Amino acid sequence: MQVSGLDSLYPPIEPYETGELLVGDGNRMYWEQSGNPQGKPVVFLHGGPGSGSSPWHRRFFDPERYRIVMLDQRGCGRSTPHVSAADADLRFNTTWHLVADIELLRRNIGIDRWQVFGGSWGSALALAYAQTHPGAVSELVLRGIFTLRRHELEWFYEGGASSIFPDLWEQFTAPIPVLERSHLIEAYHRRLIDPDPAVHGPAAMAWTTWEASTLTLRPDPNLVASMTDPDAATAFARIENHYFMHEGWFTEGQLIANVGIIRDIPAVIVQGRYDACTPIMTAWDLHRAWPEADLVVVPDAGHSASEPGIAAALRAATDRFAGA
Repeated sequence: MQVSGLDSLYPPIEPYETGELLVGDGNRMYWEQSGNPQGKPVVFLHGGPGSGSSPWHRRFFDPERYRIVMLDQRGCGRSTPHVSAADADLRFNTTWHLVADIELLRRNIGIDRWQVFGGSWGSALALAYAQTHPGAVSELVLRGIFTLRRHELEWFYEGGASSIFPDLWEQFTAPIPVLERSHLIEAYHRRLIDPDPAVHGPAAMAWTTWEASTLTLRPDPNLVASMTDPDAATAFARIENHYFMHEGWFTEGQLIANVGIIRDIPAVIVQGRYDACTPIMTAWDLHRAWPEADLVVVPDAGHSASEPGIAAALRAATDRFAGA
């Protein structure tokens, strides 16, 4: 029987407040608060981009000591309009729109400074937000570091990871004609933006299944099933691919090069040794540039925050900062 990392987290809780924030360009961003209204503020930034937040994400934080803020980034989860729609418009969905949305939410709910917690794409967004608004960040908890450098994208979406998962890679490339496989992100982009469900649907499912199947050290069919609901998979694939086509609107290596801006912010970096989605090379590069940040390498884990060692390390980090 596979042990769940959720067993090491706090018990499930429900939000005490939810809302929709008008963030511009016709977008409404879902947000919620749970835990202790008088507690230490923390904002949880989900991955993807495009995956949305989940109730179990509240469980990384002691509900007696934390005021837990979660949100669904533009176009996904409970935010509207949802990017699964045939006429989805991604022109106003960029990293810097999301950074502005997060800051608008902080100001609207009356928080002076908050801890920023982000994993995978959420780690990139957390770094981008903290480097833009360092005075608003009390601590950073980062997991599965991903900074959208060219070689990171090429590793996972252009063939590097096929050395580890040749069977899954074959399924990922199946929707793409052989002559288009030298630039898979671009080939998927052409299909994912097509308004015809017969075109974008199979592409979205193949893209999302590839990622979901490689997140954990051991295969987790339940995780794959949870990520491949058709509407959710379409939004996830479209938003991810859109961001990757633009390399996150970062200059190459920007997030690591700019760590000097946030060097004085206490931080913990949690990384699975055998993370195939965002390999440890990026966490190591970030730590080399930012030695003041504590790097915790979990020796028997992949990428997912739900893996036992990853979950335990993340809870330990939030417990450490709870009284700061």
